[in-house]
Amino acid sequence: MTDAGGYLKQLASVCRLVPLLLIVAVTAGSVRAHDASSYGGVFHSRNLGGTWLRADVGLFLNAALVVAVDPQNGSHVLAGTDLGLLGSRNGGLTWTHQAPDLIFGAVFAVTFLGDGERAICAAQSGIFRFEASQWKPVLAPEAAIPAKTLAPGTSADRIYLLGRDRLFTSGDGGRSFVEVGRRWETSAITALAIVRSKPEIIVAVVGGQIATSEDSGQHWQPGEPGKDGPPVDNVAADVHVPKRVWVARAGRIYVSDELGSPWRAVGRALPESATTIRGIAANAEATTLVVTTNRGLYRSENGGESWMLKEDNLPIHLEAGALAQDPSDAGALYAVYSLTPYSEVWRTAIDARNLLRRSDPISLAGRIGFSVLVILLGALFARFLVRSRFAGSSGS
Repeated sequence: MTDAGGYLKQLASVCRLVPLLLIVAVTAGSVRAHDASSYGGVFHSRNLGGTWLRADVGLFLNAALVVAVDPQNGSHVLAGTDLGLLGSRNGGLTWTHQAPDLIFGAVFAVTFLGDGERAICAAQSGIFRFEASQWKPVLAPEAAIPAKTLAPGTSADRIYLLGRDRLFTSGDGGRSFVEVGRRWETSAITALAIVRSKPEIIVAVVGGQIATSEDSGQHWQPGEPGKDGPPVDNVAADVHVPKRVWVARAGRIYVSDELGSPWRAVGRALPESATTIRGIAANAEATTLVVTTNRGLYRSENGGESWMLKEDNLPIHLEAGALAQDPSDAGALYAVYSLTPYSEVWRTAIDARNLLRRSDPISLAGRIGFSVLVILLGALFARFLVRSRFAGSSGS
């Protein structure tokens, strides 16, 4: 009885603290309903990065990885996350999980095809194609999964896929993929952009240098920048200006208005050293620039001569990832942020894929069965302890 009485006194003391804790929680919530720096997520701007609003209210995402915008309907958006694919048809006001029984794990690449009624995404669980209101798996080599980039070509049925370090293409609208071009033995392809010209031009980052191809990746020519100095981090085709290509290296951006040659530096480097640029968007005059980086999102209104780290409603202490510009509205942008570093999300996806590949069905089933057995035994043991303690208390 003495122990019971002491326990009741401690419980009463804790209960007296509950109202105080509730007051603290309510007060904190009234100051700021949601701390943007606590989560990753999807953010939307309608004025080329001047102001930003959260586009995934209530989801509390750990890692948003990529966004694609329907070229025919700017309110139709697909977002890849570390837990699968989300879709929205109202500009991010509400979201639905896309085929969670098929598409699971990290989704690093997603794109709409020409008419907007078709799409394709690459997840840890495979490559999937959306048509006739249904997601279906497609044929793809193992090295294509997970994929870094999916990009439509000029023709309706041509799609390019950048896998772990190799390039693949589809000539049947994404129903199957095959490896193309030469395989670099010592250098990996780390970034890819398709310039929608005639003929279309592939601009890739290979071993930190620019390489271009005019024949769907069969033959490649080296290009600038990247031959000398720091390696190139990223390459991006301008969504609204034909023939314009952007390149980023060492925290600075370069542009070419002639399909990748020649190049010119734009403005100054970003203020923080060791900054990796992951996304680039600009107006037609290249005076307003927006870049996403491992240090957040920066904007310039004077052609890159000065840069401002955007803080309003954005998680400034997290890494920013891919940047998507609406093909039908140059001012509409989507940016993604991740609580977990992107390099760690990618490494985890690779490790999970390698583990699945090494595990044959019998051994995998055995591991699952053993795990289930351990969980059941643990639950039975815990139940036994609870009953024993209850019996002991009743006897005393």
